[in-house]
Amino acid sequence: MAKKKTKAETAESMARNQREISVSEFFLKNRHLLGFDSPRKALLTAVKEAVDNSLDACEEAGILPEISVEIEQLAESRFMVRIVDNGPGILRAQIPKIFAKLLYGSKFHRLRMSRGQQGIGISAAGMYGQLTTGNATTILSKTKGHKLAHRMRVQIDTRTNKPTILEDEQEEWQPVFFPVNADGKEGHAVKYAHGTCVSIEMEASYIRGRLSVDEYVKQCAIVNPHLQIYYRVTLLKDKGGEEETHAVPWTTFFRVVKEVPDPANEIKPHPHGVELGLLMQMLKDTSARTLKSALSHDFSRVSDRAAQEICERAGLNPKARPTRIAHEESEALFKAVNSTKLMRPPTDCLSPIGEEQIIAGLKKEIEADFYTAVTRPPTVYRGNPFQIEVGVAYAKPGENPELIADEPVRVMRFANRVPLLYMAGACAMTKAVSGVNWKAYGMSQPKGSLPIGPLVVMVHMASVWVPFTSESKEAVAHYPEIVKELTFGLQECGRRLSVYLSKRKRLAEAERKRSYIEQYIPHLALGLKEVLDLSDRQEKVVVKKLEGMLEKTHLEL
Repeated sequence: MAKKKTKAETAESMARNQREISVSEFFLKNRHLLGFDSPRKALLTAVKEAVDNSLDACEEAGILPEISVEIEQLAESRFMVRIVDNGPGILRAQIPKIFAKLLYGSKFHRLRMSRGQQGIGISAAGMYGQLTTGNATTILSKTKGHKLAHRMRVQIDTRTNKPTILEDEQEEWQPVFFPVNADGKEGHAVKYAHGTCVSIEMEASYIRGRLSVDEYVKQCAIVNPHLQIYYRVTLLKDKGGEEETHAVPWTTFFRVVKEVPDPANEIKPHPHGVELGLLMQMLKDTSARTLKSALSHDFSRVSDRAAQEICERAGLNPKARPTRIAHEESEALFKAVNSTKLMRPPTDCLSPIGEEQIIAGLKKEIEADFYTAVTRPPTVYRGNPFQIEVGVAYAKPGENPELIADEPVRVMRFANRVPLLYMAGACAMTKAVSGVNWKAYGMSQPKGSLPIGPLVVMVHMASVWVPFTSESKEAVAHYPEIVKELTFGLQECGRRLSVYLSKRKRLAEAERKRSYIEQYIPHLALGLKEVLDLSDRQEKVVVKKLEGMLEKTHLEL
């Protein structure tokens, strides 16, 4: 059978088929880029994005965060995800844009440390729920000073990337937490004066393990020791062909730090981190009247004197209108900027966890015998300030069933206080841990691999702009400056671990020798008794003296 010929396209017919693609329509077909490439991962990503938003909102408002994460199974592969926080709430006009419009937010243009950066996460979670179940995202939010809460059901119009409001009404503020007391019993319900509740129904899969929501919540509690989080998963149980809900109690991860982290301040772009195209755009958008004032006011660490020097190096008039700088002049200006020595950008835009808080978080959730942490001094990559923190927890072999002596160490990766569970092999943090010579610190290590032993290695990067390898924000890119700082932090923790392991080895050896001597003390006393013809009473005195001499030797523990 002859193959049917297709009609050849013309320029006019091809033009008719072309149309603008909205960002939401693009990510709808490429949802794997945002972390929704499998039902199991989709559940984790939805929880992660909602919790990140809640934590950022609470910290910016100076509120000690309390968050509940509830996952309820509705059918075999359908779940309801519900996140409630005690944050400042969201204004009614902002709710549709935040939850049903991609690339909408307040953090993308701000140079300061924050969990969210792109304005995609929570709206993408709602879009995934809409795609897989057809249901809208439900938001209930109450702000301070308002008697009633705003309840909205919103969906995203993927062709236009605009929100569609299906329901908009006011009602009583209902969300409550069910905190668990220190004795493990369920406490009284607590109702907060303000906050936000987000509910998303989606096709998903709940599986326990290192890549589960359980692990994310636990690591979130470690890296945010000021957070109190309540967690519950309600699954369906099959009983005689009929499914019924299996109720489980809330699990509470208590806070151990009762202060909100110091807020990070917003900074201006540093000239050494600005590329040519962005420099040209900034000159066009500036409100400054002269090139010199644009350089000194729109960038950080550029004084009037430095701005004058840059203009002279570029051969440009400092009083020139910045909006009229030609392309060739912009290139000369760009070269002059990068050849001028400037101070590093300010680092008050970062809010590191701190060594004491890291140790407190590790002790709270990981049973071990040795803990230490290092917070490195701030430094920069591409003009962006960042800071590396490393913590380790070592358990005696066999004492913690989660840390097995003959398996690779457990590496926990964090960026801006957010756990990174997937794509560990592609992350600079994993590469840095594998690249350290742990044999020098008393650990066994196969060549080019992670060390072996009952050890947890926690690595945290705080930055105004974390260089993730993809939009799903799961791995940090391999910038040499970042790997270098990671290595230094890991080596310092390794040296401290080596001191502990050496001391433990010496004590074990001393105990072994002491036990041998203690075995022979009665025999030695008996021999002295026979040689010196001592009485039984004198023999006991000799034994006590020998034991006393043992206590005073270098074998004393």
